[in-house]
Amino acid sequence: QVQLVESGGGLVQAGGSLRLSCAASGRTFSSYAMGWFRQAPGKEREFVATISWSGGSTYYADSVKGRSIISRDNAENTVYLQMNSLKPEDTAVYYCAARSGPIGGSVVALYDYWGRGTQVTVSS
Repeated sequence: QVQLVESGGGLVQAGGSLRLSCAASGRTFSSYAMGWFRQAPGKEREFVATISWSGGSTYYADSVKGRSIISRDNAENTVYLQMNSLKPEDTAVYYCAARSGPIGGSVVALYDYWGRGTQVTVSS
C-alpha cells in the first residue's frame, strides 16, 4: 500500500510559479513510477507529467512541456512538480499517482494509487 499526500497548491497570478509536492508513505517508494495529473471542473482527469522509479526518465504533456519539471527524491519519498509561466488554463486540482514498476505512463488507468489532490488556481 502507498498513501500519497499532495501539497503546494494555491492561488497565483498568470506568469507565476508553484511547486507541488507529493509525500508518499511506505518504504518502497523507489519501486514506483510516479505521475502528476490534473482535473478541471467539468473535464476529465488529464496527464501532466511522469517520472520513472529511478528519476532518470521523464515525460510531459504537450500542454506543460517547457514550463514544468517533474523530479523525485527517493530518500525523502517525495515527488515534485515545478510549474512556471502558469496560465489560467492550468487551473485544476492536481493529483499525484503511483504505478508499480519502473515506468509510468500517461493513462489514468495505469496507476495503482492516488492522492486526494491539491487545488491550483491561476488568475488572469
